Amino acid sequence: MDLGQAMLVVGAGERSESFELFSKHLDPEWIAQALQATGTATVRRRKLPAEYVVWIVVGMGLLRDRSIQEVVRHLDLVLPDAQAPGGRGAVSGGAVVQARDRLGAEPLALLFAQTAERWATVSADEHRWRGLAVLGVDGSTLRLADTQDNETAFGRPGSGRGRAGYPQLRVVGLMVLRSHLLAGLVAGRCTESELTLAEPLWDSLPDASLTVVDRGFLCYPLLHRIQTHGRQRHWLTRAKANLKWRVVKRLGPNDQLVELPLHRNARKSHPDLPETLPARAIRYQRRGFRPQTLLTSLLGPAAYPAAEIVALYHERWELELGFDEVKTHTLEREESLRSRSPDRVRQELWGLAIGYNLVRREMENVARRARVPPQRISYRHALMLIRNFWVTAWLASPGVLSRRLDALHEELGLLILPARRPRTYPRAVKIKMSNYPLKRNVRTKRGLN
Repeated sequence: MDLGQAMLVVGAGERSESFELFSKHLDPEWIAQALQATGTATVRRRKLPAEYVVWIVVGMGLLRDRSIQEVVRHLDLVLPDAQAPGGRGAVSGGAVVQARDRLGAEPLALLFAQTAERWATVSADEHRWRGLAVLGVDGSTLRLADTQDNETAFGRPGSGRGRAGYPQLRVVGLMVLRSHLLAGLVAGRCTESELTLAEPLWDSLPDASLTVVDRGFLCYPLLHRIQTHGRQRHWLTRAKANLKWRVVKRLGPNDQLVELPLHRNARKSHPDLPETLPARAIRYQRRGFRPQTLLTSLLGPAAYPAAEIVALYHERWELELGFDEVKTHTLEREESLRSRSPDRVRQELWGLAIGYNLVRREMENVARRARVPPQRISYRHALMLIRNFWVTAWLASPGVLSRRLDALHEELGLLILPARRPRTYPRAVKIKMSNYPLKRNVRTKRGLN
């Protein structure tokens, strides 16, 4: 069995064996520790104890096409005595909402942080480049239910046609690029910048690591912080067009050792920083693309060849693909969370992140057995197979579950994608504006109070 222990804590009676789906990945003790640490452990016996609600929230993310009541039903999250003859086995929507409110978001946040740290550390160690763990930081947004509470808590962005139709939540993720495992996640208002939101993530960067970021994170104090607050912590980014530097030494063709100057505004707010930051500038051009310059703290051309650094920078898109896996496949292209209050939104986000990592963790096991990189396993089909197993396992007798789980592993092993082809054309999109007029508040339009 390769798939997790957390489900064992939520099973009832014989059906508890169906939750072996995620059994070696998530220790039930971690859930108990998160509940105890946040003071939300169930004291009295309820139909939906706190540990059950944890899995309702995770199931809401993995089973996005099912209603919350169906999630409860498929996970069989009802106490055994409630299923007895004359017991009250059904769980109403109101009971689920109350149980989620009692639980809150903090236990899920703590559980995600605990599991992500352990899983990401192991995964990053397995997929090192020249002794360095390869990580990436980037941000994205998710739509939220159109409620006043969500808008007040998270904001509603503007648009070319006035304002957006829904409130939005901005997230910034720290990801192991070669396995897509989330190592950290921060959420905030959609009006906050990714640079500001990412502040808590930098201290969690491990020693002997390389963090790849886009040029929106090109900030002298940040780059200095990454490489000085730890041992062998490096960064890699793309240079902005207007950025100036002083060339110190030529290291090779289109490869230079440079010094980045501290801007006068940054000097006022950070007087303790040195006047210049040593870096390496690598200029390159791919066929069909404009010339680009990369900046990095990897200064040794022999230890870190320029050609490999150029190839490595383009692995930054793995984080974008990870966001796409969440939005397009896990959330079924709805790109939105379904909770209608801010605390439940945060709770749902952490459950979604835990569920995503659980799927990715299992895909990494399959890739290891197949001896291919984790990127060669289809996330879409792996998610669909795991969903189907999870939904139907509760109908099966315990005796056949082991065979069905082995069959699931065999099917996942068949989902190996062909090797990726190099991109030979620039990224571009065509956006068609809607032909329908913008929907406005009817009462406001008519001048009513």
